[in-house]
Amino acid sequence: MIIAGVMAAGALGAMLRYLVDRTVQRRSGSDFPLGTLVINVSGSLVLGVLVGSELHHGISTTWLTVCGTGLIGSYTTFSTLTFDTVRLLENGEWSPTAANVVLSLGAGLVSAAAGLALGSLT
Repeated sequence: MIIAGVMAAGALGAMLRYLVDRTVQRRSGSDFPLGTLVINVSGSLVLGVLVGSELHHGISTTWLTVCGTGLIGSYTTFSTLTFDTVRLLENGEWSPTAANVVLSLGAGLVSAAAGLALGSLT
């Protein structure tokens, strides 16, 4: 049953990632991978909330596995972050490359910590 839940949540997360990325990139009109940044930061926040809720309020490990591994695992994308970073480097875009790495890691960590704190409150 858990595997089916992870599969279904994974399919939903992948669709959400595609839709959010396309929407953000189209609206930004930029070559900077803002869609990937938004996805990874928002996914870090949601995963933090899930883990905080599990730690402080006892949500089931099944729910955490389905949502954390399935939904958020397929929604967030480290491989696209690294691909986008390499693409920026290959184009000689040093400042956007540095911004992408610093913002992705920094905002992701802050977002995960904020989610963990929020999860402890809910």
